[in-house]
Amino acid sequence: MSGRVIPTTGEQLLAMLPDPWPLEEVVLDNGTLAIRHAAPVAGTPAQPALFVHGLGGNATNWTDLMLLLSDRVDGVAVDLPGFGYSPPPRDGDYTPRRTATTLADLVTQRFGGRPVHLFGNSMGGAVAVQLAARRPDLVRTLTLVSPALPKLGVRRNNAHLPAIATPGIGTAALKRYLELEPDKRARNTVDICFADPDLVPERRMAEAVAEVRRRDELPYVADSFLQSLRGLLATYLDRGPDRPWQLAERITCPTLLVHGRRDKLVDPVQAHTRAFPDLRVVVLPHAGHVAQIEQPLLVAEAWRTLLAPAR
Repeated sequence: MSGRVIPTTGEQLLAMLPDPWPLEEVVLDNGTLAIRHAAPVAGTPAQPALFVHGLGGNATNWTDLMLLLSDRVDGVAVDLPGFGYSPPPRDGDYTPRRTATTLADLVTQRFGGRPVHLFGNSMGGAVAVQLAARRPDLVRTLTLVSPALPKLGVRRNNAHLPAIATPGIGTAALKRYLELEPDKRARNTVDICFADPDLVPERRMAEAVAEVRRRDELPYVADSFLQSLRGLLATYLDRGPDRPWQLAERITCPTLLVHGRRDKLVDPVQAHTRAFPDLRVVVLPHAGHVAQIEQPLLVAEAWRTLLAPAR
């Protein structure tokens, strides 16, 4: 891998558009996890890193960023239980806290318990907060991209989520949605998650449609989505000592918070939080909900500049 070229411009990255990283399976107590491994550039002092996707996503959401950081980290992106190529969890528990426990087991097995640079987007950010707060020994630094953390009020573009999570109503609504053509569903996801959907490369769009078609053949797709959404929204209603913002206050590792100013799902005003004790903040003006896909060069540069020197 010593000959790997790390892009330094958007044009170079678009010209390369790396393939998804190789797929592996890891067997843990709570089931099997599919992961994608971006081996580090040979001869570099790489440290372990774990990348965690959001609701409805998968490990390929990190493909480009993993390439950009492969001269610094030994990166593993995970398909969360019930998503991507990972089957449902053995115990049927999709809550962020339980998923964080599963990821702690993954870090222990894969990296021998060495602390990782932890990256999380959207729901994956909520899981990452749980992991960093409850297992500080396993997290070296924390990077959150539009994390799904509670906020008072509902934005216009995510107002449907509580309804979908409602038993009965949600099942029927999701069933109707899954009857749409795969290309329509993939385009809907891009439209709501990206600041400028027209900038998505044609190849990446084709990969998204192919993934939707593949998952249509799996019997647990709707249940995994609904149970994960319900588990996430339950944390929004939590008023106990382990509610998300209370957990954030217990995170001691250096933290980078990345928001897209044009995010339609998570209000970028949350970038002004002071909950994390050791925090750096970046707001990208031309990014939406998935800045690591839309603006991977800027996210990589933010991590290199603001977080990597801290450890």
